[in-house]
Amino acid sequence: MEVVAGLDTCVTVEPDKARVAATRDRLVTPSEAARLADLFRLLGDQTRAQLLYALLEAGELCVCDLAETVEVSDTAVSHALRLLRTAGIVAGRRSGRMIYYRLADAHVRMLLDLSREHLRHEIVEG
Repeated sequence: MEVVAGLDTCVTVEPDKARVAATRDRLVTPSEAARLADLFRLLGDQTRAQLLYALLEAGELCVCDLAETVEVSDTAVSHALRLLRTAGIVAGRRSGRMIYYRLADAHVRMLLDLSREHLRHEIVEG
């Protein structure tokens, strides 16, 4: 009797040891994987995502401008910014009593740009 395997199962019993070893050598470490998971979890909130894209477009905004832009409370914006600042995703600049927030570096900009491009690609292709 012939066994039928699903499309997502291996038809061979033995893994390709050379490919497995080569791939393992390039994997992220468990510590890096945990940090990446934390980063994506942090970015996985709709309000925080909108705040980041507002900063991407505006360059720098204060809490009240961000709250008005994304239509959430100042308190929610402050809480989100505290999380993003602690993670090194946004940075602040004090001017008198005001703090203006911006994306921390070019890597954050690149991540946001690539994510938006991926979404647009899915819409066109999908």
